[in-house]
Amino acid sequence: MKARRSPLRNELLIASTNGTATVESTSVIDTEKLLTPPRSVLGRPVSKLARPQLKIVILGPPLTVSLGNSAASTYRGLVRELTARGHDLFYLERGGDPSVGQNMRKVDSGRVEEYFSLKDLKNRHGTAVRDADFVLVASQITEAAEIGEWITRHAQGATAFYDSDTLATLASPGRNGSGTISAELISRFGLYLSFSGGLLLEHLEEKLGSPMARPLYPAVDVRLFYPDYSKQNWDLGYVGRHREEFLPVLERLMIEPARRWNEGRFIVAGAAYPRSMRWPHNVKRTPQISPQKRRAFYNSQRFTLDIVPPELFAVGYAPGARLFEAAACGTPVITEFWQGLDTFFTPDEEILVSHSPDETLIYLEEISEVDRRRLSYRARERVLSRHTTRHRAAELESYVLELLRRTAA
Repeated sequence: MKARRSPLRNELLIASTNGTATVESTSVIDTEKLLTPPRSVLGRPVSKLARPQLKIVILGPPLTVSLGNSAASTYRGLVRELTARGHDLFYLERGGDPSVGQNMRKVDSGRVEEYFSLKDLKNRHGTAVRDADFVLVASQITEAAEIGEWITRHAQGATAFYDSDTLATLASPGRNGSGTISAELISRFGLYLSFSGGLLLEHLEEKLGSPMARPLYPAVDVRLFYPDYSKQNWDLGYVGRHREEFLPVLERLMIEPARRWNEGRFIVAGAAYPRSMRWPHNVKRTPQISPQKRRAFYNSQRFTLDIVPPELFAVGYAPGARLFEAAACGTPVITEFWQGLDTFFTPDEEILVSHSPDETLIYLEEISEVDRRRLSYRARERVLSRHTTRHRAAELESYVLELLRRTAA
C-alpha cells in the first residue's frame, strides 16, 4: 500500500491494491446538517418597511418558457423576489415570441402582460413606463436596441440595460440590433447590468460612457435545486450543449480521465455534439437535460464538471447559473482555474480546480466520501448565503436606490 495526502485536508489517505482510497479517521458527517441551510436563508422574513417601495417595469424574455440560456429562470426569480420585497412590479414580455422551450407554469407574483410590437408597447404600456421609478430592458428581447432608444427618452424614472452577453456587445458596440446596443445608447442608460464581471465593467464606464456599470450574476432558485438521496450513478458528469471552444477543456478534464480510468462512470448531457466525435466506452451521452430534471441529474453524480467561456479569461468572468445549481444540490464541482473564481468559491475548500487529467483522477479516485461531503456542504453553504435569486434581487434593489440617489443629487 502507498500513502497519499488528501487534496482537501492533511489527513492521510491509504490507497489499497485495488486503487480505492480510505481515510484513517473514522469521523462521519451528520447528513441532516449537510442539508440544513444557514441562518441567512432561514432567518427573519424580508421587511417591507425598511426601504422605499418602487414602481418597477421590466421588459424581458418570456417567463412561461424555459430557455436554454437560463434567462427565464433569472427573470422569474427577480419578479418573485422583488415583489416579496414590497415593490410594485410590472413585467412585459413579447407576445408570440418564437423562443423554443418547455412550457412552465405562470409566475406566482407580480403582474405580467404581453406586447406584440414596439408600437403596441408604446400605445398600451406607455403610461406605465413613463411613471415607473425604474425601468429595466433585457438584452434578450426582440428589438432590444429600438426599445432601449424609446425607453431612455420616454421614461421619467431611472433606466437600466441588463446584458447577458457583454463581450458580444463590446465586440460591436456601434451596431444596433437584437441583444446589441450602440455606445451612445449605453451612455444614456443610467445603469448597465451584466452577467459578467471584471475588467469589462471598467471598460463600459471609462471607454463607452456608462454612468454606472455593475454585475448582476446568474443565481439559483433554491426551491428547485437541493440535495436528495438518489443513487449516485456517475463519478463525473457535465451538462452543456456542444461548443467548439469548450472541447479542449472537456477533453482534458473529462474525456482523457475516462480513457485512463476504465472503472470510472462518466456522463455528458447536451445537444449538437458531432456524430463523428468518438467517446470512451465509459462515457454515456444523453440529450440536453431539461431544467426540471437537472436537480436529479446533479444528484446522480459524485462530482460535476463546469466549463466557463474561454474568451472571457482576459477581460472578465461570467459564472454560469449551472455552477450555482450544482453546488446548491450538494454536488462538488471540478473546474479549470479562471480569474475571479475565488470571488465566488474558495478553491480546495468549496470547489476543486483541475489543470490536467491527472488532477481530475486524483479528485475522483482519492478523495474520501467524508471529504467529498464536507466540500459539498461548504459549497452549498456559500451558495445559500450569497448566490440565490433572493440575493440577486437585493443586489438589484441596492443598485437602483444608489442610482436614484445619484439622480436626485
